[in-house]
Amino acid sequence: MRRILIANRGEIALRVIRACADEGIESVAIYADPDRDAPFVRAADQAWALEGHRPADTYLDAAKVLAIAARAQVDAIHPGYGFLSENADFARAVQAAGILWIGPDPDVIDALGDKIRAREIAQAVGAPLVAGSPGPIASGAEALAFAREHGLPLAIKAAFGGGGRGMRVARDLDEVEELFDAATREAVNAFGRGECYVEQFLDRPRHIEAQVLADRHGTVKVLGTRDCSLQRRNQKLVEEAPAPFLSDDQRARIHDSARAICAHAGYSGAGTVEFLLSANGTISFLEVNTRLQVEHPVTEETSGIDIVRAMIRVAQGAQLIDDSVPEPTGHAIEFRINAEDPGRGFLPTPGPITLWSAPGGIGIRLDSGVEQGGQVAGQFDSMMAKLIVTGPDRATAIARARRALREFRIEGVASVLPFHRAVLEAPEFTDAFAVHTRWIETDFADRLAAAVQPAGRVTPAPDQPMLRLSIEIDGRRHDLALPQGLLAAGIPAAPAPEEAAVDADAVTAPVAGTLSLWQAEDGAQVEAGQVVAVIEAMKMETRIEAPHAGTLTRIAPEGATLAHGAPLCRITR
Repeated sequence: MRRILIANRGEIALRVIRACADEGIESVAIYADPDRDAPFVRAADQAWALEGHRPADTYLDAAKVLAIAARAQVDAIHPGYGFLSENADFARAVQAAGILWIGPDPDVIDALGDKIRAREIAQAVGAPLVAGSPGPIASGAEALAFAREHGLPLAIKAAFGGGGRGMRVARDLDEVEELFDAATREAVNAFGRGECYVEQFLDRPRHIEAQVLADRHGTVKVLGTRDCSLQRRNQKLVEEAPAPFLSDDQRARIHDSARAICAHAGYSGAGTVEFLLSANGTISFLEVNTRLQVEHPVTEETSGIDIVRAMIRVAQGAQLIDDSVPEPTGHAIEFRINAEDPGRGFLPTPGPITLWSAPGGIGIRLDSGVEQGGQVAGQFDSMMAKLIVTGPDRATAIARARRALREFRIEGVASVLPFHRAVLEAPEFTDAFAVHTRWIETDFADRLAAAVQPAGRVTPAPDQPMLRLSIEIDGRRHDLALPQGLLAAGIPAAPAPEEAAVDADAVTAPVAGTLSLWQAEDGAQVEAGQVVAVIEAMKMETRIEAPHAGTLTRIAPEGATLAHGAPLCRITR
């Protein structure tokens, strides 16, 4: 293998580029216009433009990715996570083009990526399961009927999703239908398919997962467990390995079930089998992620296995020595460093990074996709970096994490650093481990609000369209791309408009993003607290509530791209 294309961006693209270098393999990066100056683009041996701004026009455009792969004459494609990583049709197209796919076979992605079929496989091998619908359901009314039969809380999940996208948990019968519609919308936006199914949701559960590595010769090896219970809106924020405070029987059942599920499916490559663990000890299979996970570094640190290099070798036909579970060495905790403001409900905050001062020392690893002077683009995920802290035991890892988080300084965009610092002062996390998947939003909410102040507002730099020209050098055609802003250098700026008077009836965008849905008609009478619109920013939905009762008059059209503070509507009292 000479050359690998990385069909991704940010820190995971850089992670794979480094693994390629360690393997002596050339790396090829692809990039959207907002990423043209990103560290991963500079680090790759080659970098090719996708020519576009939005995910759908760039990293999700399979035809563009494959065209670049052909032009760059690559031998293999590594998809990272997100985007096309769990798209079986893309994997088939890669193989049809004569390119090696670094991941499980497309048929396995289909089987396990379809959450309904994954449940059937789990049942077939005797893995623990809660009650769920036998297949995708057609409407919110069907979801409501299931909730009435089986009880609440109810999980609504995208059948072809993952990573928490397209998932909602209903705790009241009155919200089931609305949340079903929201999950369907988000699934369409994130995965291109909106089918959803429902299942019982274990209340206040821990989220436990098993990292799997399998070869193409039938060997399935479990590398250990992780705990990923610290989540907000089903998005993980803190993960650690090995999962603490499990009994030997619980750990063995998770290991055995994960191995059996993957063996039954004919899995190869790296993957993750996820479970929920209730407070009374009930374990239930959740899903299989047929790709590399964001939190894979904590398993690398405790197992001593470079999972990304192992994926590359397995794709080339390497055989694992055995299927034994390695005894973990020490303890590792990962903190996702997102451009979000925990003081404002974790609103995403795209914008410029004016200061990036990272921690160091023993036991500190930082997998970063950004740097000082760069921009966090509003079109993509809010994660800037991952801080991984390792110690000989959990107590040492926590102590080092406190020190590292004190050292870490980020200015410009808001970040979740204050949240992480507050978590490490909570005894439920550091001592008794009484956290669960909704702990942040429930038990910890008041303490977090008291500990974290809203960050200053940041205005993202406007997108600079690229001017693309074709030129000839020594008779050979080349494509030249320049930010249009460069061509305007020397042209006097227009005078700034006078600041408008404050409109007490105006409702403005709390975050830069796309107005994806109006939920109130123009001219409708709305009540205080009613959801009137939805803004999508950095792959997250933000619901806009009416600040007071009155008559709504729309200002922004559905589908509009909005800056922070842009007017959405007026609600006249």
